[in-house]
Amino acid sequence: MSDHGWTRAMREERYEDAWAIEQAVLAARDPVTRDDPTLPYHRRWVWDGGAVDGRDVLVRCYHGLGDTLQFARFLPVLARRARTVTVEAPARLHALLHFPDVALAAFDEAHPLPPSDCDIEITELCAALRCTPGDVPVPYVSAAPAPLPDGTIGLCWQAGDWDADRWVPPALLEPITSRHRCVSLVSAPTTLPVINPEGCPFDLAATAALVAGCALVITVDTMIAHLAGALVRPTWLLLKAAPDWRWDPARRDSAWYPHTRLYAQPTAGDWHTPLAMIARDLDVIEGEDHGQPPQPVRARVLG
Repeated sequence: MSDHGWTRAMREERYEDAWAIEQAVLAARDPVTRDDPTLPYHRRWVWDGGAVDGRDVLVRCYHGLGDTLQFARFLPVLARRARTVTVEAPARLHALLHFPDVALAAFDEAHPLPPSDCDIEITELCAALRCTPGDVPVPYVSAAPAPLPDGTIGLCWQAGDWDADRWVPPALLEPITSRHRCVSLVSAPTTLPVINPEGCPFDLAATAALVAGCALVITVDTMIAHLAGALVRPTWLLLKAAPDWRWDPARRDSAWYPHTRLYAQPTAGDWHTPLAMIARDLDVIEGEDHGQPPQPVRARVLG
């Protein structure tokens, strides 16, 4: 079956079908190519399809920071079933990956850890554990909120350099920043009128504190979306018309993050339409705030 079939199964929450596809792909692979050092890390396959129960498991984080945060939810489940669990993750993430009975090791691309009894890439945990996003409660990471003014909106308009189609030109966010108190979650200076025009610190613990202190996060598809989701912050996610497999552009919600609302482009390159929808939804929230008893932020932005 094709990657399209797997993507469709995941988006429709037919996890058993998706796992069957993964097992078929694993069975067809040549084991000699497992964790092939001639390939870039993000293109390697690690897990051999075997059980994790009662074994010493090494979890390798070969994909991006967002992928690691998304699938870190399954680490407590793994720790209950494996004999030991070690997570080889970028040191930048360690402050957010504190789970009982899970050891952390820094991922050095030049010197990865030697193989363990059972190696697995973190994005393979869902299939290996037969565990769905709904099986794991949120939040599963934590951070003390930064002391931001009430009602502050966090904004992130940049994603990774490898997919510039996910970026939103910051000028398109000026209508939001002109009417609402905002903080930048981008680690670069900006001319937008935000609390921190110098940008967000290039430190994930400090970034997590800013996200935790926001009443709402508006972000493109990048690590910030996963961080906000894992912290259970109300999140409005801007998506390109043909987004990554984990988001369904035909839906407004996400099985991965129940407090996230999706705003997808109707056609490639059209950021004006989803941003106009966000502006209208923000106006609705403002209207609710006038002449009515205050409601919890989560109810107002996601209700």
